[in-house]
Amino acid sequence: MPTCLYLNAAALREALPMTRCIEAMRAAMSSLSKNEVAMPPRLFAPLADKSGSIGLMPASATEPAAYAVKVISLHPGNAGKGLPTIQGVVVLFDHATGAPAAIMDAAELTAIRTAAASGLAIDLLALKDARVHGILGTGVQARTHVLAGLAARPALAESLIWGRNYEKASRLADDLCKETGSAVRAVRTAQEAARCDIVSAVTGASEPVLKGDWLSPGAHVNLVGAHQPDRREADTQAILRSSVWVDLEESAMREAGDILIPMREGAITAAHIIGEIGEAAAGAKPGRGSETEITLYKSLGVAAQDLFAAHAAYLSAREAGAGQRLD
Repeated sequence: MPTCLYLNAAALREALPMTRCIEAMRAAMSSLSKNEVAMPPRLFAPLADKSGSIGLMPASATEPAAYAVKVISLHPGNAGKGLPTIQGVVVLFDHATGAPAAIMDAAELTAIRTAAASGLAIDLLALKDARVHGILGTGVQARTHVLAGLAARPALAESLIWGRNYEKASRLADDLCKETGSAVRAVRTAQEAARCDIVSAVTGASEPVLKGDWLSPGAHVNLVGAHQPDRREADTQAILRSSVWVDLEESAMREAGDILIPMREGAITAAHIIGEIGEAAAGAKPGRGSETEITLYKSLGVAAQDLFAAHAAYLSAREAGAGQRLD
């Protein structure tokens, strides 16, 4: 069997900087919206004792000629043990032979590509002169979304982080200041973070933490944290005030509580969705229409993002001679 490359979390961060991953997401979402990616619905199967579940997310493409599968375990009980609740790997295969070409850490790849997809949405939809990025949340995605905002809008003057635990938000802000050399600070209210030019909600909330009345004209919003039909981060007013984009309409109609709950309330219909972010990336639909329009990207994550990110990381690591080679 040919040599297979293994990339742990640290190697992935080196091989897949945010700017590179944003471009991989541009290709991924454009290809997906043009029906150039084969991507069956993701499968989640409960374990026999119901203590957790296993998830499978395959995808293949012709350009690049590659296919991959993400395999993850979900163990909610790990949270009380100080262990990650989601763990797994992404396996990238050689398209010509079917041999595994690379195995990489799924949690790190997901953290980078999810934020990079939001970075793509910022690039396509946010005001070009956006100056302040507000983050709601203090977890892994808060960190990567600060990086994505700076990659998509290098002229950002400041990033603001809000979380229910102000001390945790402050520690994260201090760490990011040192890491990026940019101004990052914690704020005490969600409203302050929501008043920004760009707003990214990356929380574990099941009820709204972002209110539409807080949003400023011309803002761009990324909704990332909620991915079940009965959970949402933004209230109905936020959706009503916004031009809504999604990663995949089929997934949004199954899983996006931020959209489905307002639909069940009768506040909107499916026609409120402008389109898929890949349509804007491919130029099939125009993005922002005015300086005062509020744009919103509802992110659920799709296997095409894993595939294109994994392929980009593999090429980069192979060129640099990085990673561990497995025979």
